[in-house]
Amino acid sequence: MKINMPMCEYVIQQSQLHGKVKISGAKNSALRLLAASLLTKEKIELTNYPAKLLDAQIHVGMLEALGKNCEISEDKIIIYEKETPLSVLNWKKRSIRNTLLILGALVSRIGEAKVPLPGGCNLGERKFDLHEMILRNMGAKVWIENDMLCAKAENGLKGTDIFLPIRSTGATENAIICGCLAEGITRVWNPHIRPEILDLVNFLSKMGAKIQVFGQEHIEITGVENLSGVKYSVIPDNMEAITWLIATVITGGDIEIVNFPFRDLEVPLIHLRESGAKYYIGDNSLIVRGGAPYPIEISTGPYPGINSDMQPLFAVYGACAKGSSKIIDLRFPGRYCYASELARMGLKYNINGNILEIIGGNQLNGAQVRALDLRAGIALALAGLVANGETRISDAWQIERGYDNFMEKLISLGGNVRYG
Repeated sequence: MKINMPMCEYVIQQSQLHGKVKISGAKNSALRLLAASLLTKEKIELTNYPAKLLDAQIHVGMLEALGKNCEISEDKIIIYEKETPLSVLNWKKRSIRNTLLILGALVSRIGEAKVPLPGGCNLGERKFDLHEMILRNMGAKVWIENDMLCAKAENGLKGTDIFLPIRSTGATENAIICGCLAEGITRVWNPHIRPEILDLVNFLSKMGAKIQVFGQEHIEITGVENLSGVKYSVIPDNMEAITWLIATVITGGDIEIVNFPFRDLEVPLIHLRESGAKYYIGDNSLIVRGGAPYPIEISTGPYPGINSDMQPLFAVYGACAKGSSKIIDLRFPGRYCYASELARMGLKYNINGNILEIIGGNQLNGAQVRALDLRAGIALALAGLVANGETRISDAWQIERGYDNFMEKLISLGGNVRYG
């Protein structure tokens, strides 16, 4: 598959958003479903698929490197295979963190695998020790060799009790994937139950997996001999939904967000409503009619709380409010590097321990800034929509890792944006 790398700079000027936008399939679900497709030799068809995401394109390239065939058209992908996937992922291009799930899926199905060490956003202490622990507890040997993470289960993976010390999304997903074809019963204690996890469970269940979710206590997977193919629709992306909501409020705009995932955003919606956002709930859409941002105080945490990925967006929201806003990231302490980039645009802030204080009400001004990661990049883009003058965001490809057709959608809403 040819991977289309976008131009690396966005040029954004102050804009007011109007119109209608449809939410694409969720990045954090689609990537997991792509990895799980390795568990079967039968055809997988995903609809509402975010084909333009850079990370999705990277993942499809990896599947093809392993021997899968992928056909993509508009918002649909069909995955099938002619022979068993390779056990070694030879991939010299940019890596993503999903290689950990590819490792689990391959070991689960064919007993061994070697994948590049994971990439993705640099969020501090995001090691892969939990993934190693899962594979070892299920009977595999795990080691690192020439920048490759390797695992082998000579007698196949065995079901066991897995106790996660923290509610890790990736570790929960890998334990589920590994348990589907393992011998016996796998129980995952202290899992992170969130929409993308439940989407993976639903997807695998439709393929014939036997999975029971007992809330936040544990997940039970009874191994089966094989999984069948399936046609499945990816859930809407809650991060994209909250992005357009916040963008509309801070620009004083008026848009209808179609395919809005209400159930997945109950807590963030309450915070935004109580902090000045004006919105109305329709049958399958959210109508946002401006509002005036008020100062906010939030802490991130496990679902259904505010996701760590959302806090850079709330920081921009707070910057547009008159007064002091405070953010505490309990999942990735100190994930505030983006604040120094926003400071180039005039943001006033303080960091006290693990508290980020945003001193709002100061006019932001266009500047040359850099997208340090995906969510930092989208925060800069939002800031550019309310800043005086021209904002230039280098490494803007980071945004397109996680936002499907972002540039086209923003322009359709009246956004003054172009490639630099």
